[in-house]
Amino acid sequence: MPAAPARPSRARRVWGETWRVLVALLAGMTALVFVAWESDTGQRTMSDGLLALDLLVGLAALPVLLLRRRAPLTVALVLTAASAVSVLAIGAQAIAIISLATRRRWWQLAAVGVAFAAASWVYERTHPTTSQQDVDTWVGGLGSVLIFALLVWIGAYIGLRREHLASLRERAETAEREQASRVAQARTAERTRIAREMHDVLAHRISLVAMHAGALAYRTDLPPEKVAETAAVVQENAHAALAELREVLGVLRDPAPASPEPPQPTLADLDELLAEARASGVDVRLADHVDRVDELGEAVSRHAYRIVQEGMTNARKHAPWAPVSVALAGAPGDGLTITVRNPVRTVGPDPELPTAPESGLGLVGLTERAELVGGRLSYGTTGDTTGGVAPRDGRAADFLLEAWLPWAA
Repeated sequence: MPAAPARPSRARRVWGETWRVLVALLAGMTALVFVAWESDTGQRTMSDGLLALDLLVGLAALPVLLLRRRAPLTVALVLTAASAVSVLAIGAQAIAIISLATRRRWWQLAAVGVAFAAASWVYERTHPTTSQQDVDTWVGGLGSVLIFALLVWIGAYIGLRREHLASLRERAETAEREQASRVAQARTAERTRIAREMHDVLAHRISLVAMHAGALAYRTDLPPEKVAETAAVVQENAHAALAELREVLGVLRDPAPASPEPPQPTLADLDELLAEARASGVDVRLADHVDRVDELGEAVSRHAYRIVQEGMTNARKHAPWAPVSVALAGAPGDGLTITVRNPVRTVGPDPELPTAPESGLGLVGLTERAELVGGRLSYGTTGDTTGGVAPRDGRAADFLLEAWLPWAA
């Protein structure tokens, strides 16, 4: 179904109707002058009464033309009937037929065509020529058919052109809407990616700051050198968090930075992450059963690194100073399994010591990361429906974070 054309303004509609009426009047007056000349020269029989009727009917046809958009078939038939007694009405009749032809409803055009031929025959009988009656009848009939065919062709062409322009306009609007939708989706995806990266990076640093700052607030009996060492760790991680935040904000403010974006960490940088955690006082144990980590895809390796990083961050937030166990296993074709385990209860400082506030976004972001590469992630305390592991007898339950990422053969 063709798209509806845009509605023109009131001024354009008024002008469009005005010039059509003027064209119809000019064409009718030209035809009437020609017929009057034939009558004066004796080539056509036409009384004064028929001339007066021609003028009255022709002038009455002009306002009827304004109704062609509301009732195109009726107006076309009425004006065609008027042309049987008025040559002044042929201009309005022609425009009405063209307007009807733009709709390309052929049964309506066929009905008007029959009326057109009948009106031409009636006019030739009421206004006969004085010479070559038979020849004039055939020529007039053939001319009527050609004129009607020409009017239908013009109207059909205008209708097709309007529908084509409306289709192009609709395609352009659809393309603009789709482009705007794609841009909005891209912006949303980019905002989500930046938020995920900021959370993973900053939460890691700030959790270290919070853990050591909490130790300073709790352990008032620490020797001065230990206090200085812990304060240095707090300062170092705070500066690192500010630097990483500055980099992210720089990318947001300048979409085309002069310097290239630094590479994202992968599993190849896991030893550095664990060494940094151990240096800050966290007991981290790694069970690495992956021998061909260099064959792991970059995207999967990057997400695996972030999963381990966020798992350690959660352990520091909810169980500071507790030991953390990290296990890697897998091979090409089998996938990569990542397990991060830590006791639920705090080991060391008082469990009542305030910890970092929960955002609820870390595990959600990890789930999104795993799903982005076609993997899966589960988490929970041992023994619940999420972790699926029974608690050890006589021991506190552990928090278990387990992820599986695909590893192509």
